[in-house]
Amino acid sequence: GRALAVPTDRGGLTSAFPLAGGSPGKMEEGKACSPDGVLAHLEMLEARAHEAAVKQEEVEQQEQKLARLKARVQELRVQRDELQAKVDLQEKGQLGKEGVVSNPVQPSARDVLEWKIKSIKATLQIFYLTGISGKLTKRGVCFCISTAYEGTYLDSYYLELLTKPEVRIHRHSVPIFIPLEQMAKNYLQTDIRSFLSVLSDHLNAYVGRRYQADQLQEHFSEQIEGTLQRNSLCNLLVFNYNVSKKSKSFPFNVRLLYGDLCCSLPTEVIVSCTPGSPTSLAETAAAHSDLFRRVALHKAFLSFSSAEEN
Repeated sequence: GRALAVPTDRGGLTSAFPLAGGSPGKMEEGKACSPDGVLAHLEMLEARAHEAAVKQEEVEQQEQKLARLKARVQELRVQRDELQAKVDLQEKGQLGKEGVVSNPVQPSARDVLEWKIKSIKATLQIFYLTGISGKLTKRGVCFCISTAYEGTYLDSYYLELLTKPEVRIHRHSVPIFIPLEQMAKNYLQTDIRSFLSVLSDHLNAYVGRRYQADQLQEHFSEQIEGTLQRNSLCNLLVFNYNVSKKSKSFPFNVRLLYGDLCCSLPTEVIVSCTPGSPTSLAETAAAHSDLFRRVALHKAFLSFSSAEEN
């Protein structure tokens, strides 16, 4: 017999019932453009926007709280200095009834005691607002130093001091790479307030540097080649990086040195191009070097991502 003809026009079988090896791309395109797909995408964008707004609000609240605490600390310091100056003049017998220098007048024991009580309360309040709290023990006093970076509270460290026969450190949880012995030698016997202040500065700077390195590895690992190299004190960081999450090459090498151990920003920055990188990137490396000096490490990489999106 004769071979059967298969209709191929628009109204034929082949157009009404597409064969199994047809065009999957068109089918997927139709699915992606379906109303359900668009709504799901919009819901995802709304959820991300809401999450970003909540995080921004939390950051702003923390910054406002920190600003209020700093202002209160400054007020207490002014009050302390005024009281100290007044008592110094009284002890020298040079403060008259109307605040004019006159004949020597010895302050009463009660006045001196009241001033000492006020001074101690002001000092404790300042310590508390700056993250230092303490309590008396049977043999001395135990201090807790709470650390934070950009409004985010991080670790707490403890220090127990013995007061007899002389002030000395009994035990502590301060990391071994913090120069605690040198601080104690310089301040502990003569000015415990300065000792605690310097120790707090060192600890806050250390956790700030560590926090930046952790944030970089957690949120920008795709832009870092391998593992970020850092020492225990986190005052030396070395790594290769790129500015695009899509790039598979790492044309920049950076070395950050934090010469001031009481600071969370580097004092020395060297950004260079890795061998084989285009010479045009030298100008970009210089701009990155300036940025690393001025802003936190993870915020610098955040600006790289923002520039890429724009």
